[in-house]
Amino acid sequence: MNFSIQSILENEQIKLVPLTPADFEDLYLVASDPEIWVQHPNKDRWQREIFQKFFEGAIGSKGAFKIVDKSTNEIVGSTRYYDYNKEDNAIFIGYTFYATRYWGTGINPIVKKLMIDYIFQYVDKILFHVGSTNIRSQIAVSRLGAKKIAEQEVTYFAEVPKLNFVYEIIKE
Repeated sequence: MNFSIQSILENEQIKLVPLTPADFEDLYLVASDPEIWVQHPNKDRWQREIFQKFFEGAIGSKGAFKIVDKSTNEIVGSTRYYDYNKEDNAIFIGYTFYATRYWGTGINPIVKKLMIDYIFQYVDKILFHVGSTNIRSQIAVSRLGAKKIAEQEVTYFAEVPKLNFVYEIIKE
């Protein structure tokens, strides 16, 4: 891989900053809302000890970001690049979550556009894992132009496997 999956990305509204261990408490304040995880395959991620494992996986991925609202300088969620596949010249975007007060504000397409525009400089294909029961996220990735191409059991870091749908966007 001859590119960085943790470059700072930003526009007028949002800044994606590489996640560091020092961000745990601020990010957990967002993630501790059980409502965030209701449709997610791992519904107990709002619990501190479960989120701690998720966070460790994010740090270990070396592709995770905190999402910062530039108008308030608050952390409003997290996302990441992961599982780069050199042979397919493809990468996943995912593990995304937002504070519920940002739901319905248009933040997801703003964040994903930053990520997609950046990474399409280097890859031909972007993939997304979306929980089979996570209708909200299925709709969100479809609105980005992603098409469902497969179903796959996914084992999130330190968690049990869950059925996910795989979505794809191909660079045009």
